[in-house]
Amino acid sequence: MSSTSSIGISTIKPFCRILISYKGSPIFGVSPHKHKFKPIYQRCYSRSRIIVPKSSFSSNGGALCVSGLDWSQSRNYSSISRVHNSIKGSKRGILVIPRVASDFRNESTSVEAHVNDKSFELIYVQGGLNIKPLVIENVDTGLNIVKEQENRVEDLNTSVIIDDFTGLYERKNERELTEIEKEAWKLLRSAVVNYYGAPVGTVAANDPADKQSLNYDQVFIRDFVPSALAFLLNGEAEIVKNFLIHTLQLQSWEKTVDCYSPGQGLMPASFKVRTVPLDGNSEALEEVLDPDFGEAAIGRVAPVDSGLWWIILLRAYGKITGDYSLQERVDVQTGIRLILSLCLSDGFDMFPTLLVTDGSCMIDRRMGIHGHPLEIQALFYSALRCSREMLVVNDGTKKLVAAINNRLSSLSFHIREYYWVDILKINEIYRYTTEEYSTNAVNKFNIYPDQIPSWLVDWIPETGGYFIGNLQPAHMDFRFFTLGNLWAIVSSLGTPKQNEGILSLIEAKWDDLMSHMPIKICYPALESEEWRIITGSDPKNTPWSYHNGGSWPTLLWQFTLACIKMGKPDLAQRAINLAEKRISADNWPEYYDTKGGRFIGKQARLFQTWTIAGFLTSKLLLEKPEMASLLFWEEDYELLETCVCALSKPERKKCTRSSSRPQAS
Repeated sequence: MSSTSSIGISTIKPFCRILISYKGSPIFGVSPHKHKFKPIYQRCYSRSRIIVPKSSFSSNGGALCVSGLDWSQSRNYSSISRVHNSIKGSKRGILVIPRVASDFRNESTSVEAHVNDKSFELIYVQGGLNIKPLVIENVDTGLNIVKEQENRVEDLNTSVIIDDFTGLYERKNERELTEIEKEAWKLLRSAVVNYYGAPVGTVAANDPADKQSLNYDQVFIRDFVPSALAFLLNGEAEIVKNFLIHTLQLQSWEKTVDCYSPGQGLMPASFKVRTVPLDGNSEALEEVLDPDFGEAAIGRVAPVDSGLWWIILLRAYGKITGDYSLQERVDVQTGIRLILSLCLSDGFDMFPTLLVTDGSCMIDRRMGIHGHPLEIQALFYSALRCSREMLVVNDGTKKLVAAINNRLSSLSFHIREYYWVDILKINEIYRYTTEEYSTNAVNKFNIYPDQIPSWLVDWIPETGGYFIGNLQPAHMDFRFFTLGNLWAIVSSLGTPKQNEGILSLIEAKWDDLMSHMPIKICYPALESEEWRIITGSDPKNTPWSYHNGGSWPTLLWQFTLACIKMGKPDLAQRAINLAEKRISADNWPEYYDTKGGRFIGKQARLFQTWTIAGFLTSKLLLEKPEMASLLFWEEDYELLETCVCALSKPERKKCTRSSSRPQAS
């Protein structure tokens, strides 16, 4: 096909009479020149509507022909035509979503490995791009017709998304909140950003005394995750649902830095709601979503982790609310596939780990983590496991699912085997021989024993261990990076014994990693000549500050989740109690400085939203361990059985030229 079009479905409330212009996009029709969604009408009417191409209906009200979920064959949804006919006499519109179901939600699936073809066709509606969209909606003609929480569902052989989740999970806390918790909830709610009256996220920081907001007044995908979990665990799902839908609509289709295009599926680092004149008319205003894909960031680096966090949050939304209809929508399924296609694309790199640049994750400044940083690998592994649960299985996704299983098995083996260090492994590296050219080499990455830093020899405890920060040819970054190790526990990227070893190390090195304020983002800090060379003399990443060994309270919720999984909630409570002594009195700073975390960060923003949300989420996770259990994964033994990189793997079959020679007749 040379041209395509698509259905655009949105479920944000209050539902306004909004028609989004679609041009130039093969799926969602977002213009290649800008990501600004233009509502044609401003007045709000009924709470539901459906947007479909007008010419897709036959003259006699027949069925709409849409591509099937196998992404290649057409399907007829006659029920949509019934909706079209029924709306004429109805006072409410019905939002129609194809009825699909995932086979991976509650069980593990293994398929054949070594699948290289990860291409897929795009969703389309027959007729091309020149079809004029028709907005089918109900316009209320009377006053007070639509009740605020009406949830009428008609049997039209369709799935209807309902915004009220009453009864799906506990909405309110039963116990009385402490004063600090009350303050935190007040601050979190004050950070909420609205788009046409509907909440869509929280700003990064909301300090009323801050005269230079920089980009802290934007909604970051990464930063919003703890806020989203706090709202979900408190029974407030609307803001999370809105966030997931709108950020999906902002997936990359435009050129960014120096006129290069990011891969399709790249999620923005952040977005901002701006008010601009409507079609050049200064008297009429409209709200637009303005995304940032890294072109406005400090290092102009595109975010690798945004799409991974988006997938993780999408799964969490379904698990906690019980509403799986969102992840089963066609546009959401396509969004997942675009992110995976970007991450699983073939390249020059031969490792199962994801190759990224410096500054492409939470550590968004030059810190020597380019290559294969642990944080990205752990999030990548988590996103793959989430996607395997959520993807609808059909002929169009079988190859993608096979590729996911293949990557999961090889990635888990690679990290467990080559990233893990304890006292025994370090002693093994200490005795490595180098310059081994054989395929049977023990020192596969040609690591020189002199790379073992002097601090590590005395720091590593007798029991426990951790995953190193990075691994590349002839280079091992032995620094302890907290986020990657915590997510290795949460996602079961590590073995059960390794997961226990990580918490044992944290407990043994409590004074170094927790001290006066949890939690060190990495340990130890780069100092002296090493700091000058690796960071480029970064004035913000000075030793024991910011990303260079600073303490970040937002990591509390991930530490709490890991502790709950490993049956050590008391360890999490100990960290929360430590933070609770100062975090409110210090006005909820972004990070803390010094080796012991005693000082508020020299450039730290106050009233940092993910600091506030991380504290609240930690408290809620401890109160609701049954909810916490929905957010982590146990060991997948079926996946291990299909590992394509098993230690017992036989010798590689040698290729001979004789096999390709033509046979004599």
